Amino acid sequence: MPELPEVECIVRSLRPWLEGRRIEAVEIRSPLAAAGDPEPLRRFLAGRRVEAVRRLGKFILFDLDEGVCAIHLRMTGRLLWQGGEGSYTRAVIRFSHGRLLLDDTRQFARIYAGSAMPEPLERLGPEPFELPAAEFCSRLRARRGRIKPLLLDQRFLAGLGNIYADESLHRARIHPLQPAATLSSRRAERLHNAILAVLEEAIAAGGSSISDYVDGEGRSGRFQLLHRVYGREGQPCPACGTAVRRIVAAQRGTWFCPRCQPCRPARALQPARRPLAGRLSTGR
Repeated sequence: MPELPEVECIVRSLRPWLEGRRIEAVEIRSPLAAAGDPEPLRRFLAGRRVEAVRRLGKFILFDLDEGVCAIHLRMTGRLLWQGGEGSYTRAVIRFSHGRLLLDDTRQFARIYAGSAMPEPLERLGPEPFELPAAEFCSRLRARRGRIKPLLLDQRFLAGLGNIYADESLHRARIHPLQPAATLSSRRAERLHNAILAVLEEAIAAGGSSISDYVDGEGRSGRFQLLHRVYGREGQPCPACGTAVRRIVAAQRGTWFCPRCQPCRPARALQPARRPLAGRLSTGR
């Protein structure tokens, strides 16, 4: 599934082609792409002008002159400017100067459009780049779950997925099954910094092309060449040389270094108890 860096790269590649342009027609070839009846979607989008193209979490968002259109690519969706139409083309958005294709082999991608923000976007948590470290730490302390599943929860943090959760946890030297509330402020801040650094580097490298991902102009990413743990079971950790392990967390394959990322007992992370008054006696 395209995560924040991949979606950001798609948005940046499409922005010059779509902003300020008017949609002439919409063709929905699979009702699944419209999450139901495609006719209202076609009627709503035809004739609208795209004012801005931006990202919100893992969603591609078109701000229209009236209303909004949001696209979630999910597992295998591709959004391609002037791409070649084929058997996996599920929708075509036509402009006077070209066409935008939604290709999707597994038909999980969805297009939403309407006068208000689609309901799935209303449930999203804060964006990583807009969440201060202090607030991130506070949100972690308020949660009972383990850190990897929590990072995948889009209500907690929008945009992060399996790849970048694993890569961020490795850089922060935190075990993926560590209970989130047991992280000290120092380690939580280190994780916050690692998340931002990994996302920035991935965007600069064009995202991670592991299976289906390309940007809006068909270009593959390069960040998969820089993965430290994700998908590298049995290979040496670049930091210490220990073999990378794979486990399952939140029903997702999870890669980590058992030496760099030990799971610390919760009791070791609790503040030390203040001594009882009677123990302050000098014994005289």
